[in-house]
Amino acid sequence: MPPLVRLLNVTALQGGQPVLRGVGLEVAPGEALRLWGPNGGGKTTLLRLLAGQVAPVAGERTYHLGGQDQRSAVQARRTLRVVGPDAEAFYLSRDWVQSAGDVLLAAFEGEALNLWTPSPAARARLQEVAALTRLELLLARDFRTLSHGQRRRVLLAAALMPAPELLLLDEFTDGLSERARAELGTVLARVHAAGVAVVLATHRPEEAPPLPWRTLRVWGGQVTEAAPPEEPVARPTPLPRPGDHASAPLVRLQDVTVYRNGERALGPLSWTWAAGQHWLVTGENGSGKSTLTRLIAGELHPAVGGHIERPFLNRDRLEDRRAATGLVGAEVGIRQRRDWTGREVIGSAWSGSEGFAPELTPAQAAEVEHLAAGLGARELLDHPAEGLSQGQWRRLLLARAVIHRPRLLLLDEGLDFLDAPARAAFLALLPRLVQGGTHLLVVAHRAADALPGLTHHLHLQAGQAAFAGPLASDWAHLQALP
Repeated sequence: MPPLVRLLNVTALQGGQPVLRGVGLEVAPGEALRLWGPNGGGKTTLLRLLAGQVAPVAGERTYHLGGQDQRSAVQARRTLRVVGPDAEAFYLSRDWVQSAGDVLLAAFEGEALNLWTPSPAARARLQEVAALTRLELLLARDFRTLSHGQRRRVLLAAALMPAPELLLLDEFTDGLSERARAELGTVLARVHAAGVAVVLATHRPEEAPPLPWRTLRVWGGQVTEAAPPEEPVARPTPLPRPGDHASAPLVRLQDVTVYRNGERALGPLSWTWAAGQHWLVTGENGSGKSTLTRLIAGELHPAVGGHIERPFLNRDRLEDRRAATGLVGAEVGIRQRRDWTGREVIGSAWSGSEGFAPELTPAQAAEVEHLAAGLGARELLDHPAEGLSQGQWRRLLLARAVIHRPRLLLLDEGLDFLDAPARAAFLALLPRLVQGGTHLLVVAHRAADALPGLTHHLHLQAGQAAFAGPLASDWAHLQALP
């Protein structure tokens, strides 16, 4: 059988720069391809090239979809979707309401928005796919109010709506709980067994579902068959342990409930974060973890009857919260200006602004250079953010979150999208930050992302505290679960 997609000596650009050069690749029906490589190597661009979202500037791309040979990407654009952060950003950056069901119905017609009355066939397919991906209870929810993991589940379902011959996944397991990874891994195995080809780009190959993968390395503009080397996992330096003195409260929640578009996202919750404490926050997708971080940062507010205090601030105003807090999460990245350079993105932390910032002082400019060098991101400083990979973009956001030495650092799945060297470089910064007075709150689904030295653990279930207390020892969060 002819390949679904054939690339012959293809060159593709991202942000005006060549990312893939002279690439040759065939994706056969029912095949399973796993892509690996460093941040900025071209994995996402390759997925978008296969989906027809990026056009080659040289070489030849041909499709064999629906039994027809095609040079045009029109049918590919209507039936193939990349399940990844860019698709999430499209909906999160719009002000109009699109429910999870709307997202799926639009995908059935090959569109991004549902602007018409669905046909009986579309409704039948909606129910079939919702049952397969266990989305029945989320179909009426506004996509923007879903958790990161729930949004990823919706986007997978949307990609399945037109019954595609090829499924394209970009860092698919990031943001998913262990249970959700297992559930959706089973879904992917069933889809693949039905004859659908799968292409997965990932920095965490151990989380890929057990399919008969052909593994490709994407690096330096080239695509070659090569398995990732088995490297020992480096244990991060533990955070400095706090002293035994009495701890003053940094953040205090009293009977807090947060609603998003009429849906309860968090609470009722009473909880205190005290000086000297570093918290691990866990829970299933949709349990309220991201809502909690945005509440602490002042981006969301409690409903009437609940109260949040931030005693570590002299004045509890938005500009003071931003000056004393560093936050990394999906929504933060979407709000940044993509026409800014990396230098401007990082430097905006001092003013706490999004979209504008005063000119940096010479001392601040030098600090940006020093931090970027430590994170392996110096080459990104003068690069427009628009052309960066997800991993490169995440490095800039992490630098922005710590450059001003915040009192509170909130990492909501902060290590997602990073390759191993980038993760290690950022984790190496944290002990020095903590010594300078920074307190950490880490939202994580993986044991490897729960840093040694975290002192306390909050486990959320349906927006409420199922467990809150000290960690017995480093890496003990699983033991602390109720």
